[in-house]
Amino acid sequence: MKKVKIVTIILAIIAITMVALLGVYIPVQNRMENKVKKYSYAMDIEGSRTIRLRVNTGTTTTIKDAEGKVVEDTEELTDEQLAEKGYVKEVIPYNSDDVKNVENYRASQKIIEKRLEKLGVDNYIIKLDEENGDILIELTENDATDKIISNLNTTGKYEIVDSETKEVLLDNSYIKSAAVMYGSSNSTSNAGTQVYLDIEFNEEGAKKLEEITNTYVKKEEDNSADETTDETTNETTDETTAEADSTEEKEEEKTITMNIDDEEIMTTSFDEPIKTGGLQLSVGTASTDAKTLQDYITRASSMATVLDVGKMPVKYDLDENEFVFSDIEHNEIQIAKYVALGIVAVALIVLIIKYKSTGILAAFSYVGFLSILILILRYANVVLSLEGLFGIGVVLVLNYILVNQLLKKEKIGTTYKEFFIKMIPIIILVITFCFIKWTPISSFGMVMFWGIALIAAYNSIVTNSLLKIKEGRENRNERN
Repeated sequence: MKKVKIVTIILAIIAITMVALLGVYIPVQNRMENKVKKYSYAMDIEGSRTIRLRVNTGTTTTIKDAEGKVVEDTEELTDEQLAEKGYVKEVIPYNSDDVKNVENYRASQKIIEKRLEKLGVDNYIIKLDEENGDILIELTENDATDKIISNLNTTGKYEIVDSETKEVLLDNSYIKSAAVMYGSSNSTSNAGTQVYLDIEFNEEGAKKLEEITNTYVKKEEDNSADETTDETTNETTDETTAEADSTEEKEEEKTITMNIDDEEIMTTSFDEPIKTGGLQLSVGTASTDAKTLQDYITRASSMATVLDVGKMPVKYDLDENEFVFSDIEHNEIQIAKYVALGIVAVALIVLIIKYKSTGILAAFSYVGFLSILILILRYANVVLSLEGLFGIGVVLVLNYILVNQLLKKEKIGTTYKEFFIKMIPIIILVITFCFIKWTPISSFGMVMFWGIALIAAYNSIVTNSLLKIKEGRENRNERN
């Protein structure tokens, strides 16, 4: 029975090791795709994307009538024709002189930092040139980098305006939060999952939203014929009907337009007043296709991120977008990995020579520890810098020391207690490192944190179990 337990544990270790080193491949669109998460590398290993945001110096031209209302569809009119109609052309800079100041530059930088945090980016460098307002950003290069960059130079200007008069009814100052929601479509013709952009307004915004949706509510159509009936003769008079039709005036339905960065998102009216203080805007159509839904989610997440952290006071243009290669070659990382694995192999051979069959079990246990460690670092989203890779080496050395002490057949409880008492100062330092925002230090701290936690849990469960089973078999053989 004990032999079965040992074999079961070893087989489990082999399976985990194969997953960690080789991955898990499944067919996806006529190709095999590894479903095991990739490592997250820091910029000193993976390389980085450097982008520069410059303060926009452009202008926009608007045409207004004598009453000061914006006139549309005037592209084909010459200046003379505009003057004849009494229209006035105004050239307005996107960033006026009073906007271009250090205070607004710093505010824009903080908004970009908040957007990066909401997008899950924690490995970046951002610098502000307070003289001209330029913002330089360095990001780790990965599959999501382009999508992240597309959210950085967006101003995030949100407006609900009257479709006819262009009067601004609601803007960013009334937004409390924005998020992405999902729901099942009730339509039988278009079943599936629907993605929504959920915008919650503050107290004042909720009141204004109710007023707007009460004013811009859809008009009910009256299809009944207007007839004037003579109660005495029960006949309809054509003359009276014509008079009723001439006096009846159909009120034109009022609509609102929602804009983000002056780009029209939708024009609509409302079925009924909204009293919940929030708007749910559908993004795309209901779908069951995973790729289509992911595209909708990405679009909704981008809008939610921009709206949730507020509008940038300065409009920026993306001026530079360059990939910067790491100073470390990929083959150098591979060589370092093989060297490290070679050192581990030699160390395990020493255990086997020194402790014989017990050393073999300890070696298997150690391989399982290494496999679980690298899986944890992937799924815990630990960013691996050079310092983080060094941290892996430190964790492996600490685990080797503990395993070697356990093999000396001393009291296991005492061995654990003495080992972790000595580790207390290191544990405190590691936890401190985890909260430091500088990537090299936080990477080392996170690797060490997960490594020490795994040393405590894994060896007390797996290594301890293997050694106890082996010791029990030896004691039984001696008695026989």
